[in-house]
Amino acid sequence: MNLPKSWEPAAVESELYEHWVDKGYFTADPTSKKPAFSIVLPPPNVTGQLHMGHALDHTLMDAIARRKRMQGFEVLWLPGMDHAGIATQTKVEAQLKETEGKDRFDYEREEFVEKVWEWKREYGGKIGRQMRAIGDSVDWSRERFTMDEGLSRAVQTIFKNLYDQGLIYRANRLVNWSPVLETAVSDIEVVYKDVEGELVSIRYGSLDDNEPHVIVATTRVETMLGDVAVAVHPDDERYADLVGTTLDHPFLPERKMIVVADDYVDPEFGTGAVKITPAHDPNDYALGVRHNLDMPTVMDSKGRISGTGTQFDGMDRFEARVKIREALAEQGRIVGEKRPYVHSVGHSERSGEPIEPRLSLQWFVKVEQLAKMAGDAIREGDTTIHPKSAEPRYFEWVDDMHDWCISRQLWWGHRIPIFYGPNGDIVCVGPDEQAPEGYEQDPDVLDTWFSSALWPFSTMGWPDSTPELDKFYPTSVLVTAYDILFFWVARMMMFGTFAATLPDNKLGSNVPFTDLYLHGLVRDEHGRKMSKSLGNGIDPMDWVRDYGADALRFTLARGANPGVDLPVGEDSAQSSRNFATKLFNATKFALMNGARVDALPPREELTDADRWILDRLEEVRGQVDAYLDNYQFAKANEALYQFTWGELCDWYLEIAKSQRGEHTKIVLGRSLDVVLRLLHPVMPFITEVLWKELTGGDTLCTAAWPTAEDTNGGVAIDDVARRRIADQEKLITEIRRFRSDQGVKPSQKVPARIDFAAVDLNGQEDAVRSLARVDVPAETFAASASIEVRLSQGTVVVELDTSGAVDKDAERKRLEKDLAAAQKELDTTAKKLANEAFLAKAPEAVVQKIRNRQQVAQEECARITARLEEL
Repeated sequence: MNLPKSWEPAAVESELYEHWVDKGYFTADPTSKKPAFSIVLPPPNVTGQLHMGHALDHTLMDAIARRKRMQGFEVLWLPGMDHAGIATQTKVEAQLKETEGKDRFDYEREEFVEKVWEWKREYGGKIGRQMRAIGDSVDWSRERFTMDEGLSRAVQTIFKNLYDQGLIYRANRLVNWSPVLETAVSDIEVVYKDVEGELVSIRYGSLDDNEPHVIVATTRVETMLGDVAVAVHPDDERYADLVGTTLDHPFLPERKMIVVADDYVDPEFGTGAVKITPAHDPNDYALGVRHNLDMPTVMDSKGRISGTGTQFDGMDRFEARVKIREALAEQGRIVGEKRPYVHSVGHSERSGEPIEPRLSLQWFVKVEQLAKMAGDAIREGDTTIHPKSAEPRYFEWVDDMHDWCISRQLWWGHRIPIFYGPNGDIVCVGPDEQAPEGYEQDPDVLDTWFSSALWPFSTMGWPDSTPELDKFYPTSVLVTAYDILFFWVARMMMFGTFAATLPDNKLGSNVPFTDLYLHGLVRDEHGRKMSKSLGNGIDPMDWVRDYGADALRFTLARGANPGVDLPVGEDSAQSSRNFATKLFNATKFALMNGARVDALPPREELTDADRWILDRLEEVRGQVDAYLDNYQFAKANEALYQFTWGELCDWYLEIAKSQRGEHTKIVLGRSLDVVLRLLHPVMPFITEVLWKELTGGDTLCTAAWPTAEDTNGGVAIDDVARRRIADQEKLITEIRRFRSDQGVKPSQKVPARIDFAAVDLNGQEDAVRSLARVDVPAETFAASASIEVRLSQGTVVVELDTSGAVDKDAERKRLEKDLAAAQKELDTTAKKLANEAFLAKAPEAVVQKIRNRQQVAQEECARITARLEEL
């Protein structure tokens, strides 16, 4: 036997993984006659490293891919990374600032982009190394990058088709703007935080209370330079006479602010009047569109006041906030200030500063038609969402989607393929076309999500015809977290359904994936979101180092219910490591005692225990298959855990010691073989090592997934064997409990008289006596104690002689200590239940829990007192 003394994952995992890759076990063959199964990896950012959310995502995808290979599918699990426009450019700019004291504008655009490529080549491989460390069985020969030549071709193709059909346009719209990065950012890159600010009430109109005036409140005083109106509710009688009139602007006398009536205003909130700054607030922008208001922009790309003609021009927005408030106070227009005033403010996820809503000339995708196709694909069953409960959130998004801002004011990314001519002409250039001479390309790049939306088919060679597209598209399942449903999943559905409508689309499907599995988010053991500020983040690589990749993966898969968040902590990882150790020790012990994988003997030649374990194995196999087919990873792995630890290792393995026949060695070997195959998708490393030692096979990567023929041959469950083993287990458990109560050491055997025939336990005597640690009594046997155990076929009396096995003085001291503890618990619960105030306020569930504790304490006191009397 070549197994080491103990299971040390670090000594095995890396070498074993590279062996799998070298052997080509993960490389897909598009010419294979096997049925196809494919998954594309949600591309992590090239700047990043794997966090616990990634680890969960990858574990579940790998479990699916490995099982499908074992089931005889030709599996493509396609990996890759996202160029992460903002994140990557920010990192490179920071590096250049630190090493060269320069920013991007100190370089020509092409020079800077080459700097980013250099950074990607040097630092972009970290995630790939981490994926290897956790055992991802991806096809590395087909790894893609969202900025590689093939994907660039796909991006240009889809852009031109959308543009030519009028689904891409350019317009001045309100966007999320980052003054630090000087670019529009997407909703997903905005993080909302509660901040302490100020709420300032400003008086517009006359300073005379008898003359027309309105009081409004704002947390962003600086935006009042862009105010063009004041809005009130149409039914608010307080302002009815003012609607349609104008008010002077405090700093811009040429601007007349009109008072408009709009249902958007809540007359019960504040003064019932709202200042309107269409170019710097999304709600104001929508109102401005409805009322055809002017939309002056009062800040430049860096967040400085600009173009107002006031003394505030050139000031940073935060400096202007103070100066404008002071100037308004001098005019007597500040009528109230509340500070601190806590409110939610959107911040740039990448650069950290507050986002500035800003009117800006950007490129947009018109989404109405695309979103409808994406919604219809789910409604018509072309793609199925798991869990089904996530469907309403998906429809809520696609049925009310706003046009998508796709342009970014960056240099790193897919440059927008629009060219402007000298006479104002505009052309969109496809991948095989050239812009006319003298035309200049739009300087903006596309939102990272634009290229990611093409990921399921662009990675397989679209827009060209390829063997991969023919074999593996549409992909079989997309696995991702529910929080990315809107930002990525819906956009893939939009572009996938659109691409299928194009002439000669080469896709052969109107959807990019047939199943969509949404898992929850990984949280800490207390259910809190992991974050730097809380200091509760867990690096999955730490768990790989400390407990092994299998323990990391099993912890995550065992808790993965569809759409439900998963709390994890150090205890979970230790438990999974203990499970791996248990599996290792059990298999090693079985091998040392002759267990082997061979043809199963005829059923009639097997013992009750042998038939029982094979039947239970078949039940668990069927459960695991059904659960995994429905993406119920937690239930599947919990069933495997309970069976492997409690029934196979702790029960049958112990019974096998007393049986020791050749048939039992074969049944034990077969049971371990099936369990190792069932566990392999989630725990690939330890199962591979143990299975190869047990069977002499080449690899579990390509071994057959278990069927009923591997377990009990598909025959009906033997109810008699099941009953006898259940009775045997209960009898042994009760004898063990009684021995413990009597103070008999676990290792010490005592004589006992048991009438096995009376309860149909013939054939079970050796196992019962071995596991309960009781000997056959001598002819001169005299019982000192007895118990009655109710079994399925009647009651069996067990008479034991424990007279020479108990140290009475030591046992009396132990029992007296236990009695004191039980009495204390009884007193505590009685006191609580006697407290009328507590009973009146406490929830019934809490009260019932205390009653249960009291009952247990009463039973313990009675049991221990009786035993002390016996002594």
